Amino acid sequence: MRKKNKWLMFGMSAALSGSILTGCMGPSPSEQAYEALENVVSKESPFKKEQQPLLELEQKENKIYNQIIALGMKDFEKIKTLSGDALKLVADRKDRIETEQKSIAESEKAFKDAEEALGKIEDGKAEKEADELKKLMHDRYNSYNELAKSYKSAIALDEELYKMFQNKELKLEDLEAHISKINASYKEVMELNKKFNEYTEQYNTAKKAFYKAADIKVDQ
Repeated sequence: MRKKNKWLMFGMSAALSGSILTGCMGPSPSEQAYEALENVVSKESPFKKEQQPLLELEQKENKIYNQIIALGMKDFEKIKTLSGDALKLVADRKDRIETEQKSIAESEKAFKDAEEALGKIEDGKAEKEADELKKLMHDRYNSYNELAKSYKSAIALDEELYKMFQNKELKLEDLEAHISKINASYKEVMELNKKFNEYTEQYNTAKKAFYKAADIKVDQ
């Protein structure tokens, strides 16, 4: 059995940055927006916490994959055991991506409050920065939804792969065709992850610009 490559998953995704207010909170629209925007950050805490565990699961699974490929079906019972272990890791990844999605959904819900506050801002540059902030965040949410959908499709292909390894009559051409699908799937995941990270970085930068334009004093 020839060794094939399998994409290591997308790993770390960029998370929103938070700030600590150093001045006094007040009732102005800008300060209301500040509170709402920082609440959005807090809603993504579970998303942020899932990044390192997901990366570690991906690395463990890739290690098992390489062990299976190295055996080349010479020790089928060992391959069955290893593929069973890999399926458990896949199941864990599925659970964690669900937690991640719920966190982003809560963030998106909380952002509606931020939009309402941002819509009340009427002074020049701050209003312009607020509009840019809203656009970038919507682009970010849309990007994440594409990414999550693609990643879950890739996980499904991984699950199918390890079930294939449990078939003693597995044909090399079938395995190679499936791994090609996986490689193409993870290539798409990596491209979408890059796009999501870029939107996140742009949003974090735009939020700082808004705070500066609105004269909100924060530690950054």
